[in-house]
Amino acid sequence: MEQLLSELASPDAHPTRLLTQLIDVIRPADAHDVDSARRQMAALSEILRRRSDLRTNLRDALTRLAQTHRHIELYTVTGILPNSGFVAEALHRIGHKILPEVLDRGLLRTVLRRMYHQPGDRHWVSGVGEEAWLELISAMHFDEVPPSATMPAAVAEILRSLRVLSYWIAACGMEPELLRLEPALETYESPFVAQSLEMTAYIAATPEHWGKPVSGETDDRQLRVLFSQCQEVIGRVRKKAANDGTSIRLTYHLQRLRQLLRRGEQLLDILAALQSDRTSVAAYPPIVRLAIQLICDECLRDNLRRHVRQNTELIALRVTDNASHRGDHYITDTPREYWSMARSAMIGGCVIAFMACLKLVLVETHMPPLTGAILFCLNYGLGFCLIHLLHGTVSTKQPAMTANTIAASIEESGGKLRNIEVMSDLIARTCRSQMVAILGNICIAIPLAALIALTISTLSGRPFASPEEALYLLEAQSPVHGGALFYAAIAGVCLFISGLISGYYDNYAAYNRIPERILQLDWPKRLFGESRRRRFATYLGDNLGALAGNFLFGVLLGGVTLFGLLLGLPIDIRHVAFSSAFVGIAVVGLGSSPDLWLLFWAALGVAAIGFINLAVSFALALEVALRSRQISDPQWKTLARSLMDHLLRQPMDFFLPPRKAPD
Repeated sequence: MEQLLSELASPDAHPTRLLTQLIDVIRPADAHDVDSARRQMAALSEILRRRSDLRTNLRDALTRLAQTHRHIELYTVTGILPNSGFVAEALHRIGHKILPEVLDRGLLRTVLRRMYHQPGDRHWVSGVGEEAWLELISAMHFDEVPPSATMPAAVAEILRSLRVLSYWIAACGMEPELLRLEPALETYESPFVAQSLEMTAYIAATPEHWGKPVSGETDDRQLRVLFSQCQEVIGRVRKKAANDGTSIRLTYHLQRLRQLLRRGEQLLDILAALQSDRTSVAAYPPIVRLAIQLICDECLRDNLRRHVRQNTELIALRVTDNASHRGDHYITDTPREYWSMARSAMIGGCVIAFMACLKLVLVETHMPPLTGAILFCLNYGLGFCLIHLLHGTVSTKQPAMTANTIAASIEESGGKLRNIEVMSDLIARTCRSQMVAILGNICIAIPLAALIALTISTLSGRPFASPEEALYLLEAQSPVHGGALFYAAIAGVCLFISGLISGYYDNYAAYNRIPERILQLDWPKRLFGESRRRRFATYLGDNLGALAGNFLFGVLLGGVTLFGLLLGLPIDIRHVAFSSAFVGIAVVGLGSSPDLWLLFWAALGVAAIGFINLAVSFALALEVALRSRQISDPQWKTLARSLMDHLLRQPMDFFLPPRKAPD
């Protein structure tokens, strides 16, 4: 290290090359070995504190690079969503992996890329923590340099970058879709435009007043107020979009706007610290935070996986925003809502009993695989739609919707679990709502399916299910025979997908204003009358997502077996409500001599299938909902302890409603 630092003093020295070699010394063999990197950085800091000549060499080299290279691309492009489409950006990144781009030597961004040229550098750069970087920058003692009477070139680059960011914020803030959801931006002065005017005045006044006490002309408080107003507009647009529908393009623009505003605030933080403290010490923390972020973003500049993830998060955000509102209906608060959910689940259990019997009838016809799969899909899909039309509930449909509600409540707390008690209470209410829905489905599906089988057997004179078929039905639900639990997980994935489909079509109906477009048609009015046309338009607008999700969930369940047959895989599905109905049919088929041990395992299997259905669909939906909202620190350990305390203190909250409605 000392030799490299000494070479920086040579007139012929190449600062970028020597600094790259210095980073190579610090870089650990394993990018995740942050302790090794932290030790090397501590050693470098100690050398700089001991040797004033070496820290002068390093300080001068960094100052020279900052003064002779352009900063704008680093501050305005790195880490900001590109203004190109998904496919164009994906091809761009693939092309750069095959043939690396030609770097402009005049950019500070290029210097940063050369120094941190390993994609894994982001792990140790962020892993060592801000304290290690602050210790290193403090050891350079920039306060030993006499303050300049004129504005430094690096500050001028920051001001130019702020101007570019300001223009982009103004342009993005006047997008047509933004104006559609927030008409006040056209009627009154837009904060997106106002911040650009204020930024222009701030940039013009800063060079003239550099080195002087902060005055009204160089005070950035008004700029920060306008930035805050821009964030408020984005929040209002998000809320309106959740009700009126949104598009991927609008969601993308809102995310990009937030990134631009955040980058502008970071640069203002640095300028404010530099103006308040001429020694630059106060600017160390914001500089270090921005530098770590920029280095990590540059390491991921051509990462295709990150690009796909960012865009899928945007799509998931578009879908889950609507699903979170629907999830409110699946969480009960009062005893009245609890028993209403139970009655709704009983309606679902009635229909499922008939669907289970119809499936066995279809199986007995021994149709070709494709024909059978189509009829199975229609049986499931139309049956689930009928349950919805009758205001019934399928218990396993709940997790994919309630998970989005939980994620939305976390987002409203700023991405943190601010109120653990409220969150644990929400989960307790969710658990008891799903518990009563499962019991409502099962308690009706089992006896009604058995009654249907017994009635058909009595009327037809032959068993609805032969003893061999009854034994197969019991063994198929048993967790110790076949792959019942694995098949239950497949059904959980289908449930998760159906939740996304519901959210997508709810958003589609709202964004494309389907009810209003139906009301513009004349032929329904002539056929059905004005009042029926209006009721139909309103119903379709409110229920398109639920109907589409239910029908396509049935298609997924009915098509899994055919999909496995085409691929040569022995895969199937197990759904708790249907499994319970099959147990009821099997008991009738076995008559007076059922195998009690096999019956016990089948009952245990139904319980396990229900748990797997719920757990898989809920976990997947919650993961997508959290990722879509970029919630990275949900504090699950704290929440788990709170849930355990709640369970020990008030266990009945997870199973039964409160005796009276909450205030």
